[in-house]
Amino acid sequence: MDDPGLNTLRHSAAHILAAAVLRLFPEAKLDIGPATEAGFYYDFDLEHKFTQEDLVAIEGEMEKIIDENQEFVPREVSREEAKEFFEERGQTYKVERLRDIGAGEKVTLYTNGEFTDLCRGGHVSYSKQVKAVKLLSTAGAYYRGNEKNKQMQRIYGTAFPSKSELESYLAQVEESKKRDHRRLGKELKLFLIDDEVGPGMILWLPRGMIIRNELQNFIVGALTKQGYQQVFTPHIAKLGLFRTSGHFPYYKESQFPPLPDRETLDGSIGARKSVEEMFNELETGVREGFLLKPMNCPGHVKIYSSEQRSYRELPIRLAEFGTVYRWEQSGELNGMTRVRGFTQDDAHIFCRPDQLNGEISGCLQLVRLIFSTLGIVEFRVRIGLRDRDSGKYIGSDSNWQISEEALRRAAKNLAVPFEEKEGEAAFYGPKIDFIVKDVIGREWQLGTVQVDYNLPERFELTYIGEDNQRHRPIMIHRAPFGSLERFVGLLIEHFGGDFPTWLAPEQVRILTLNDKLSDFSITLQNRLREDGIRCNIDDHSEKLGAKIRRAELDKVPHVFIIGESEAKSNCVSIRSRISNKFSGVLPVSDALQFLKKLISDKALPEKLS
Repeated sequence: MDDPGLNTLRHSAAHILAAAVLRLFPEAKLDIGPATEAGFYYDFDLEHKFTQEDLVAIEGEMEKIIDENQEFVPREVSREEAKEFFEERGQTYKVERLRDIGAGEKVTLYTNGEFTDLCRGGHVSYSKQVKAVKLLSTAGAYYRGNEKNKQMQRIYGTAFPSKSELESYLAQVEESKKRDHRRLGKELKLFLIDDEVGPGMILWLPRGMIIRNELQNFIVGALTKQGYQQVFTPHIAKLGLFRTSGHFPYYKESQFPPLPDRETLDGSIGARKSVEEMFNELETGVREGFLLKPMNCPGHVKIYSSEQRSYRELPIRLAEFGTVYRWEQSGELNGMTRVRGFTQDDAHIFCRPDQLNGEISGCLQLVRLIFSTLGIVEFRVRIGLRDRDSGKYIGSDSNWQISEEALRRAAKNLAVPFEEKEGEAAFYGPKIDFIVKDVIGREWQLGTVQVDYNLPERFELTYIGEDNQRHRPIMIHRAPFGSLERFVGLLIEHFGGDFPTWLAPEQVRILTLNDKLSDFSITLQNRLREDGIRCNIDDHSEKLGAKIRRAELDKVPHVFIIGESEAKSNCVSIRSRISNKFSGVLPVSDALQFLKKLISDKALPEKLS
């Protein structure tokens, strides 16, 4: 967390939560309770399943502890003393957590009232300094985040220095629930996650696919203007390709396991090798295998290297809507925003050193175009640098310095605030990330631009320079949307499901006052569709108010109401969600022009304009 004072407050609230649980459920076993960006949590091993009524009772007990104004007292102890202390109380998880403390580190216990915890600190001085606390929810959580371990019960809460700040946060939480993309995605029939297909795998429904296609068409138009070429690479490739790139083994733990080819599999079965032996041979390169691609870049590298390149051809800009696969822990999956299979609006630019600054600027302009079009106006820029003390980064110091300085210059030219953060670079190079704030104040990391001297080195990429000598190109990775799944999930929440007309799955719904108007409504629908406008007819035998209500629930941006007078005069009565200004009776031709302008302008709902 960025605010150390708030971090301390929330960490103390987590201890108060654990103390309250032990008062009510003395048999509970405790694991850990850290502060988080949004509050705090604590994990418990308890046969009794926490209910909403329990949370109310626990919160009440926390208030008692706060009113007791208990002092938080640290005490440094030996490892043996701490082990004995927790063993006597049956707190086996605390004993296990002792092993995480390095040999040279001190062991500290923090006591408030009758409760003592294993903790590095820090804490407030007295419990009354935790002035506003609220328990929010419970969830299952695997011990140490490993789904092979026992599932515990996690209680989430939050704390603030004042009641007013807590109330403001809770109001934001309620607004977040209304905008939750998982709920709206189901209600608006945009996407589906099915257990038989697999957790973290998105099934795009027809309405959701419209949004995805519109975003893709939008970005392709911008890419064409910038001289990108579209390519496509397979979802699976030889494991050796990713060894060369460094993605395997650098990202091995976040990838799907390697796949043996048929000959390897048959040979292993014939030789009666264990699964462990077979995978060890795949991982060490004794046998060849395949990998669901975690990145698109190695495929683009091979396209570049498929022929000799000249300095005159550069920059070469290769773009792909490429689907990649990453292994996320099941507890970290979250609707569309954290998945195991996702499509990136990926591109890789191969350029000369003298072209680097211009190409980075072009990438950043593309991100700004997307943000401005979609009403994302509050964002900051973070330059991810390597941690010089870490051994996970590859490449020479000189190339890293050139790359980092190029990103600094580009960020300065954007004329927006930016920060530098060590340890946030990719293993092959530094990057610029865009951190955006949505309409209710939450921050998300979207578009990224990365400079890479190392993959060209690993794959021995070259171009023939003006001097007829071979030179190494520089590679730029960029993805303005990032993941289409994640981006659409965030857009659902950003707009609250009220998409601008150009993105809306259904742009117009035609409502008739009676069955006699069926022919006129069908003719109107055909005319709209011929002009590329997505529309449907609601001809249910219901009152107009019910039809309007259904269109509102489906978040259709425009409703055309047809009565006898409208049919006779070839007009429509318009009701628009985006603004009351777009309401009234218009001739059909004018209504069409009105819609076309909204779509071509990519006009935002008035509240986001």
